Amino acid sequence: MRFIGNVIWIICGGLLSALGWWIAGALWCITIIGIPFGKQFFKIAKLSLAQFGQRVVKVN
Repeated sequence: MRFIGNVIWIICGGLLSALGWWIAGALWCITIIGIPFGKQFFKIAKLSLAQFGQRVVKVN
């Protein structure tokens, strides 16, 4: 079920969303100050590609 949900998600805009987050991450990684933000944008891009079956965990 997760596979079907992820395929439908990617077709309906998940790929564009992930691409946008990846581009934003690449732009933020240009500067030294932006690298931590860029790394988080890459994590969000990964989550937006296959969001069904993954969990978001807040680490203190």
